[in-house]
Amino acid sequence: MTAPLKRSRRLTAIPLGMAMATALVVVPNITASAAESAASAGQADATGLSYVVNVRAGYGPSAHVKKAIAQAGGTIVTSYDRIGVVVVHSSNPGFAAEIRAVRGVQSAGSTRTAPLPAQSTTDVGTPKVLTAEEMADVEAADGQDPLEPLQWDLPAIKADKAHEVSLGSRDVTVAVIDTGVDDTHPDIAPNFDRDASVNCVTGKPDTSDGAWRPGPTESAHGTHVAGEIAAAKNGVGVTGVAPGVKVSGIKVSTTAGFFYTEAVVCGFMWAAEHGVDVTNNSYYTDPWYFNCKNDPDQKALVEALGRATKYAEKKGAVNVAAAGNENYDLAADEITDPVSPNDSTPSDRVIDPSECLDIPTQLPGVVTVASTGAKGIKSSFSNHGLGVVDIAAPGGDSTRFQTPAPPATSGLILGPLPGGRWGYMAGTSMASPHVAGVAALIKSTHPHAPAALVKALLYAQADATPCTDPYDIDGDGKADAVCEGPKNYNGFYGFGTADALDAVTR
Repeated sequence: MTAPLKRSRRLTAIPLGMAMATALVVVPNITASAAESAASAGQADATGLSYVVNVRAGYGPSAHVKKAIAQAGGTIVTSYDRIGVVVVHSSNPGFAAEIRAVRGVQSAGSTRTAPLPAQSTTDVGTPKVLTAEEMADVEAADGQDPLEPLQWDLPAIKADKAHEVSLGSRDVTVAVIDTGVDDTHPDIAPNFDRDASVNCVTGKPDTSDGAWRPGPTESAHGTHVAGEIAAAKNGVGVTGVAPGVKVSGIKVSTTAGFFYTEAVVCGFMWAAEHGVDVTNNSYYTDPWYFNCKNDPDQKALVEALGRATKYAEKKGAVNVAAAGNENYDLAADEITDPVSPNDSTPSDRVIDPSECLDIPTQLPGVVTVASTGAKGIKSSFSNHGLGVVDIAAPGGDSTRFQTPAPPATSGLILGPLPGGRWGYMAGTSMASPHVAGVAALIKSTHPHAPAALVKALLYAQADATPCTDPYDIDGDGKADAVCEGPKNYNGFYGFGTADALDAVTR
């Protein structure tokens, strides 16, 4: 359903032909960290690649493994000893094969197919910026933030009613693992958790001031997601699903927009060690849309990231992730993947989605979120699949397909953009933060609940949503997807649509 380009659930958020226009405005003066720039300039030479080497968890690499890494032409960047994941750079094209044969190495693989730094690709689906005229036309009711009448997504999950009971607890933090967050935005600044924010792009934490912000040419995606979760109810702009909780920014995407395994592992480990209660993950880990376990490189990536998500959950974090935007049935026997590897030369390959995983969303324990539109049915682009999708939430859709009730005018999701602006985006990228926000409200209501209980309550409180059958979203008389399963658990909506009111009252 989307253009066959680099697909991170950030910008290829709507079907081909629905790419949103970008307003001609000046990009805010927000710079990437000096450490990130230096790291990019000083990484391995033109033939160098990055690798993860997985060893026994809890001990880190032994002296024997360290020596073998050096002898194979590798340089250790950092090591996450608690989960046994070592990040290595090497210009030796045979590094992974050599190191896999070393005693004590359980798996190893390249995290990319293009030399460091990665090549850039073209993004589609950039945000539609709200104009001053559009903002002036909105008439907010008493108690609403100025742009809240345009947020049809809040009443869709009863968040407006939930806010009459609770806005969430400031003891709860949601980490946005994404493209970076503009913490200077007036909707985000009041709730921003600087101590839980970091830049993880190189695979090693960079805590310099502002390192978590997007650069001037980088995606607004992470800022939009952060606002959907926790934009303050402060008389400015929009309102988040959980406007009383804290939000942090964990930047994991390169300036070219790639989310590589070493960066994402760093993000989950940082969240785990800094008291984060919920992580939101609106992306897939590049360069493979699906990571096949019968490929030694891809198997190592699945293992490394699986260890990181499990560790974060063990430390108390509920990990929430977007299901993806291609209208794929993730429970099908096979899927054609035309975009992998997306950092070099992709080619069509037929995969079994039960053996080749979209990570992190298909990892065990991760909450997989499908998207709904303004009419409450599956978004035209949303991936689905019985036994894969756990829950659904508003992610928007073409206004032509699902038109919201007035005064809302767009079927997309409104949220903050860097530089003090607001704009519309759509995708499962936007559905996932709605669920992350509801999970934060549950954690606020039940502060001592472990991650497993928060997830159980999230599913139990969801509003059962029956299959849309037939599902003919464009009205051409042909089914655009097939839903399987009963009302209380099916392939389109999982356990149902997230319910923010139950999160604060039950």
